[in-house]
Amino acid sequence: MSSSPAYRLLHELDDRFDQLMQAIEQAVSLYETQPLPMWRFDGLSDPGWLRHALLDMWHQQAQDGRETRNYIGVIAADEALLEAFHDVNHAKQAISDWLRHIKQAHPTALSEARQRLPRRHPDLDSVLRQSGLARLHLKQCWRLIPLAEAPVARIRFAWYTSGRSIKRISVQEAEQKLLQLDTDAPHVRIQLRKLASLPSQEVLAQVQNQAPLMRANLFYTEPLADGHTRRALNVAMPLVVPAPEGRLPDIKTPPQTAPIARTRAKRRDEKLESEVFLPSLRVFRYR
Repeated sequence: MSSSPAYRLLHELDDRFDQLMQAIEQAVSLYETQPLPMWRFDGLSDPGWLRHALLDMWHQQAQDGRETRNYIGVIAADEALLEAFHDVNHAKQAISDWLRHIKQAHPTALSEARQRLPRRHPDLDSVLRQSGLARLHLKQCWRLIPLAEAPVARIRFAWYTSGRSIKRISVQEAEQKLLQLDTDAPHVRIQLRKLASLPSQEVLAQVQNQAPLMRANLFYTEPLADGHTRRALNVAMPLVVPAPEGRLPDIKTPPQTAPIARTRAKRRDEKLESEVFLPSLRVFRYR
């Protein structure tokens, strides 16, 4: 499969994207024909919100590629709608898997994929042309719809503001990154001298704070087969919960905006020093 020409891989991607559009249309149409209870975090009411949320797959002009737009809500779904949302997620996973394969086999083909996929669907292409939107946002394309595996009695939403990614880098890598900055600047020269004082084999940590996330804490009506009674998950798309009785669970909401300060206590087993070692690179030393 890895030896397939790029055009064949892109043709298969086209087919998988078409399947995703069909799955989304089926799920949204099913919801719109017999609307089930829905709660939205923003408190607004718009019958087209779900369709817009599921079809929002493109970058806006000048949008940071790491950012995604969130649609926080809860949908009480019957069996038919649950199955339709499962089909959407299967189609999203198929695209994610195939894009990963394309990246490994023909990395340069990803750029073409971002340009061609929106034109596979007239609604997307129309919005792109009318609004001047940019290329397809792959992360928003494949992100899954959160589905609860069993009926839920209550949901507690809370902001999670302590997330961060940590990448291990060597002293040599850190030096190369500093040398790409303005080496005539005093603060860069100071950091280069600090770095030169370290053993060459020392491993450093480059830290990137993540944007605030909304986390949903689910409390199930009955214990699951494994005995668990609750589950926590990050949500960026509408949370779909089985609702045999057609009712939403009890929902507790946080403030509309995330707190500025860190809300969780720092772990006692924190492995990084509290003071940043190379501020320009957000690089810390390990304790």
